[in-house]
Amino acid sequence: MHLRILAAAVLACGLVQPALAGDPEPWPTSVELGNGVNAGLKGLLQYDLNRFTGDRMPDGSDRFDDAHTWRRQEFNLYVEKKGVFTINAGYDFQANSWVDNYIGLETRAGRFRLGQFKTPVGWEDGNTSTSSVTFMERSLPEQAVHEGRRVGIDWFYQGIPRWLLQVGFFTRHDLNDDAAGETFAGRVVYNPVQQQGEVVHLGLTASRELRDDRTGRIRARPEVNLTPVRLVDTGTLGGVDRLDRQGLEAAWIHGPMLLQGEYLAMQAVRPGLRDFHARGYYVFGTWALTGESRGYKTGSVAGLTPQHPWGALELALRYATLDLDDGAVMGGREHDWTLGLNWYVNDHFKLQANVIRAFSDRGNLPLDPTIYAMRAQLSF
Repeated sequence: MHLRILAAAVLACGLVQPALAGDPEPWPTSVELGNGVNAGLKGLLQYDLNRFTGDRMPDGSDRFDDAHTWRRQEFNLYVEKKGVFTINAGYDFQANSWVDNYIGLETRAGRFRLGQFKTPVGWEDGNTSTSSVTFMERSLPEQAVHEGRRVGIDWFYQGIPRWLLQVGFFTRHDLNDDAAGETFAGRVVYNPVQQQGEVVHLGLTASRELRDDRTGRIRARPEVNLTPVRLVDTGTLGGVDRLDRQGLEAAWIHGPMLLQGEYLAMQAVRPGLRDFHARGYYVFGTWALTGESRGYKTGSVAGLTPQHPWGALELALRYATLDLDDGAVMGGREHDWTLGLNWYVNDHFKLQANVIRAFSDRGNLPLDPTIYAMRAQLSF
């Protein structure tokens, strides 16, 4: 445990000083192989701290345990020729799981990928870089609805001005042995406005997952990850023929301001039984106190790029809600408020602090904890 704390301290102290010095030189993590082909290493290290209050149970015990440890230790090896092809192999040594592993080809007809990558329903989970998310963890409905990574093939097309199209087919397999059926998925994005510092994003996603094991389960953590506890959880649903997912996305970037929201729904279709319906949404706003504007590319909102030697500061507020009560299934209801402060020290190092006020009601057990969370993140 002491070694983990020391590692986090070294991560923070060792990187802040050169960052504050404003060193503009890129880190030497790639090499030119000739003919425009590059090979390199990408990494994402996150060290988290979670503290819980207001989680006392009727028997006098605490529902949550405070924790601090690595959240992610992801490394990706890649070979690429920009505009032509990409080969990526990634692994998370903290979760002991494979992440993105694929071959991508760029053609006039669009981009094709074959391998393991994220399914598209759930904007922040499926289409936003993990290093660029505004809050430390995804919102309640994102956690509940997003399917995760699967092995498959997809097509990504931006040949029509202001439009983005994505279609994918995912097999009943993945590299971590978590999949349970074939999935068909799609995404459409329209940008009525897209220019530097001024973007309007409108999106629609949908997928159908055919369940081989005839079961399903929908649940979410209270917007932190260093706990196995879910305040809302349907338990295992039997007789599930398929899981249908839908999402509506919207965002507005206006100078240093970002407004973003998403509505997500899922149906567990159970022939001979009552279908189960889950639904939720989130909305959040951010303000760059130092004046920077969020980047935007290929349907995804990027993090801030600091314009000052001492970095960029961002204030954020999110409301999220998830309803897992439907018929005889009492999975519970939860809504959370999250206040966040992000310090982008430089292009590689970010510090985050979140305060989450969670309100949940599952059966006859209401629980409303307050959660304090901090993260040190290194990406390259």
